[in-house]
Amino acid sequence: MRKSTIWLLAIVMAFAFAGLLFLQVKYVSIILKKSSEQFNETVKRSLHQVSKNLELDETRKYLEEDIKRDENEYLQNSQDAQKNLAQTISQQKLQIQDANGNILHIEQLHSFSQKFEPLSSLDKKQASNNIVSTSQDLQKTLKRRFQYQDALMKEVVYSMLYTPNLKPIQERVDFKKLNNYLKTEFINNGLNLPFIFLVINKDGKTVYQSGEIKKEPIASDIITYVLFPNDPPSKQNYLKVYFPTKGDYISSSVTFIVPSVVFSLILLVTFVFTIYIVFRQKRLSEMKNDFINNMTHELKTPVSTISLAAQMLKDSDITKSPDVFKHISGVINDETKRLGFLVEKVLQMSLFERQKAALKLKEVDANDLVISVANTFVLKVEKYDGSLDIDLQATDSSIYVDEMHITNVLFNLMDNAVKYRRPEVPLTLMVRTWNDNNGKLLIAVEDNGIGIKKEYLKKVFDRFFRVPTGNVHDVKGFGLGLAYVRKIIEDHKGTIRAEIGPGNVGTKFIITLPLIKS
Repeated sequence: MRKSTIWLLAIVMAFAFAGLLFLQVKYVSIILKKSSEQFNETVKRSLHQVSKNLELDETRKYLEEDIKRDENEYLQNSQDAQKNLAQTISQQKLQIQDANGNILHIEQLHSFSQKFEPLSSLDKKQASNNIVSTSQDLQKTLKRRFQYQDALMKEVVYSMLYTPNLKPIQERVDFKKLNNYLKTEFINNGLNLPFIFLVINKDGKTVYQSGEIKKEPIASDIITYVLFPNDPPSKQNYLKVYFPTKGDYISSSVTFIVPSVVFSLILLVTFVFTIYIVFRQKRLSEMKNDFINNMTHELKTPVSTISLAAQMLKDSDITKSPDVFKHISGVINDETKRLGFLVEKVLQMSLFERQKAALKLKEVDANDLVISVANTFVLKVEKYDGSLDIDLQATDSSIYVDEMHITNVLFNLMDNAVKYRRPEVPLTLMVRTWNDNNGKLLIAVEDNGIGIKKEYLKKVFDRFFRVPTGNVHDVKGFGLGLAYVRKIIEDHKGTIRAEIGPGNVGTKFIITLPLIKS
């Protein structure tokens, strides 16, 4: 698959995931906004009912006070009215009608056996006038009673409109009852949440607070409502309510979408990781192809040289003098060693296919190992008019390692120093050992060669990676040496890093290995 195709797929999938996440975030945002608005409306509806209850309580209070205040006077007036009414009724009891509807006026009833005499026309007229007078008295009494009730209601309304405004809110509201009203209304509206309320007077001062607010709330989280809406604007008092757990309550409305978001993020991470693996495999494939091309090129030379030497030995026309045999056998021997080196590189490549190298661990003195490697390698350094120095500062140098692999690691690092030297400058190679404060042994290999650019310092340990040098083939290599070095060091539970050498010249490799005691 071409790299452009991979990039196209990556961009399309990235846009798809970005759109999906955007829609989910937008949907969650809308739900949270709607839930918050619904929450506020529910609270305001509850506060409206609480305010209404307070107004009813105040109305009831003033009615009771006015009725109690006028109770004595009313009772006295009632007693007088009842007395007059009783006299009227007693007098009416003396007015008796016969079967024909005639009014009989009996001044004195001595006994049931007394006979009734017919009334004269004058008596009838007086009786009629007496009934009319009694009816008028009753009408006047009812009128006075109506006027009294009307005046009483007007007085109550007047008191409600003007008198409460002059009283402080503490005298108008029972805060304990207010708390019960709030709790009841919130529960009735489905808000069984802890809350804190504040009562603010007309001067803007807090006269009551039901609890402590631990952290400064957001202004939008405090809901304000007028306690008595019918008061004049300049005399109004306010009720503020704060729900400490409002955020959790609102967030609970979108918990159902959390799994969807989590799975989307998992898919996104998987997608990114897959793209990374695809590009990594693409790069490894390109490096492997380069390795195969280089290996093929490298194998051609010794194979063709050995083939040519074999033909020379086989050709009867060529004189087989001892010097010729010695020269041809030397060429065959050198090329055979070269083939062996190439085969070893291929074997190193197969080492990376295994999770961990098969190590033969034993106790080794790192200082002695460095001395042994330096003594073997010094001839190669001197061949290029260079120098190899060692500085053994490690006081505790006992390590538990595979001696052969660690030796190969040091040879690889020093061989790279020779390969990437500066032709115009004598090679200077330094190997140091020392201990740190964490119970570790450190081995450093420094050179004054061409060095490595900063952006390539971490990549040099990747398989098949070679620092770009264009199409120059003066330095042979396959990009496996430092990858092999890192794998061996990590299999020994150590680390290795590359740095720019002292004075920004050359390269410095630092190996860290655990000591036996640690």
